[in-house]
Amino acid sequence: MELSVRKLRVASALAEYLPSAVARPLVSSASSVFAHRSPSERLVIERYLRRIYGLALDGVTPDPNNRSWTLPVDAPITEAQLEEKVEQVFESFGRYWLDALRLPSLSLDELDRTFTYEGLEHLIVPAQAGQGVIAAIPHLGSWESASRWLVLTHDISVAAAVEHLEPPELFEWFLSYRRDQLGLNVIAVGPTAAVELAGALSAGSVLCLLSDRDLTGDGIEVEFFGERTTLPGGAALLALRSGAPLVPVAVFVQGNNHHAVVLPPLDTQRRGRLRADVQRVTQEMANALEVLICRDPTQWHVLQPNWPSDFAALGMPLPAWVEAKSEKGRSDA
Repeated sequence: MELSVRKLRVASALAEYLPSAVARPLVSSASSVFAHRSPSERLVIERYLRRIYGLALDGVTPDPNNRSWTLPVDAPITEAQLEEKVEQVFESFGRYWLDALRLPSLSLDELDRTFTYEGLEHLIVPAQAGQGVIAAIPHLGSWESASRWLVLTHDISVAAAVEHLEPPELFEWFLSYRRDQLGLNVIAVGPTAAVELAGALSAGSVLCLLSDRDLTGDGIEVEFFGERTTLPGGAALLALRSGAPLVPVAVFVQGNNHHAVVLPPLDTQRRGRLRADVQRVTQEMANALEVLICRDPTQWHVLQPNWPSDFAALGMPLPAWVEAKSEKGRSDA
């Protein structure tokens, strides 16, 4: 589905003015259409659900005794149930967009009434004491809703790092949406981003970093749902350098509410060389993200290849960074 500023403006107006009883069935129908017109995204979703639920992938059935994560309560599932869950991911993705576009129009009372949480003390206690906090979040649920809630109900500054998008006018729309309508300090990834992120932390902001996808190829190699891939190392590096707590966070949709889950801070004490510490903390972050994602895998919105084997399954050439890491591994062997 190709996004454009015009489409987003239309969708935003509809999300704001249509009653929920009308908007949600429309979004559900549109999500179903998108699901059946998106074979590549559908395959990616099916593959990550297979990893999570321990189903056969690429002809290999994982060993149930060799998992670093706790499977969801409804595991194991059948192939038919897998197809249903793929559909649920698309529906959840559509719900994410509806909630995100409606968010600026919600009153403080509406936002507060529909927001619940657990483990919030791990984030809010240091933030209220003026200490910067790093929130490592997956593409799950609506992190913007939690950010907006923190800004409005607790007067806590929230910053977020965002990737550049094409075309530029689309990127500018998202910047305006998050800065002007949600009140977030948005930091665009670029040459000055590291300094800006460190500045936001030192100023006592909660810094939201999407940490479940490596978009640059410069990430840290980890084991994630039983398969090697890379995840961003920025959250671990910032925590180790700044001393700010690093807390894994996810925000789930529960009926009409949003429910935040904040896990205890990861161990970011220095133990040795910086690179080794970044590797250790990033792997622990990956394990924590597994815990969060497993609470409801159908709310995890990863529609692009996230493991090297996904590219082959889609008939796509391996990105240069994957080839480079593979070549380095062969030379080190």
